Amino acid sequence: MLNSARNLIAALATAAAAGTMALPAAAQEYPHDTVTLVTHSRSGGGTDVFLREMTKYLGKYLGADFVVENVRGGSGAKAMAKLANSPSDGSIFYGTTPTFINTSLLSKPEYTYKDLTGVSNVFLDPQVVYVAADSPFNNLTEVVEAAKASPFDVVFGVTTPGSLDRQVMEKFKALTGVTSPVVTHDGGGELLISVLNGTVALGIGEIQELDAQLRAGEVRLITTYTQDRLDGFPDVPTAMEQGIDLVVNKFRGIAGPAGLPDDIFNKWEAALTAVLQDEEFQEWYSAQSLVPAFMQHEEYNAFLEQFAEDQREFFVTYGIVDG
Repeated sequence: MLNSARNLIAALATAAAAGTMALPAAAQEYPHDTVTLVTHSRSGGGTDVFLREMTKYLGKYLGADFVVENVRGGSGAKAMAKLANSPSDGSIFYGTTPTFINTSLLSKPEYTYKDLTGVSNVFLDPQVVYVAADSPFNNLTEVVEAAKASPFDVVFGVTTPGSLDRQVMEKFKALTGVTSPVVTHDGGGELLISVLNGTVALGIGEIQELDAQLRAGEVRLITTYTQDRLDGFPDVPTAMEQGIDLVVNKFRGIAGPAGLPDDIFNKWEAALTAVLQDEEFQEWYSAQSLVPAFMQHEEYNAFLEQFAEDQREFFVTYGIVDG
């Protein structure tokens, strides 16, 4: 699935991990005192958590304060429209995930990812499958067996219709032959509630969305869609280990309105490189199993175009859109 994009992500992640860059001794001089970061995620969703946590540390390197604004609706369409109609002066940015690509391709909104410009990628976010603590399922093998025996009794939960996890679930169904219904939600927080109250049997999400519930023992992981087991969850098998060829990494980055000047790109790239090396922030993102995968704006925009092309191919192959 998404082989060329996946390979590109892996290469960039390796390069980012191997690269070094000196931390700035102090905050830069930035043209705005306050910067708005927009997300299509609701409060408590993966992107919302990522942005709010990162900005606790980013300000001291960029030299600005931050406001996170949740612009919901249209699986990212409203958020993209807000950015596309905002000034290209470094005062407003958008937290990117595969959703803004998928929404652009699937629903043909007035403004798409092409009306924005990538600033930097920051992380790869491993996708995990989780269930309520009292769920009868301990692994994907048991899920597949139960779904084949009684499809409508094993309902799968995902986030928005344009999300990567929605796509992953379609691939999962194609690989395993199960036909269970898939219920979409307005974000990771809403999906978590559905898992906890039994509306769906399982959900696909990210560690930072589930952190509190995992620590409280309210949910548990049954698999990861990663190449190797996560360091923080060594007892949780990958889908590959269970005979299902699914490996996917969700990217998390920053985009801005088209036409940003070079000095804004330069300031953000320097600040993000620094914040990824901040020891306090490293402690947080390591605990969330986030993988640093920094990309400068040129390579990030090239990556986004390749990712979009791979998505188009996937949607045509699986009959989601016409060729």
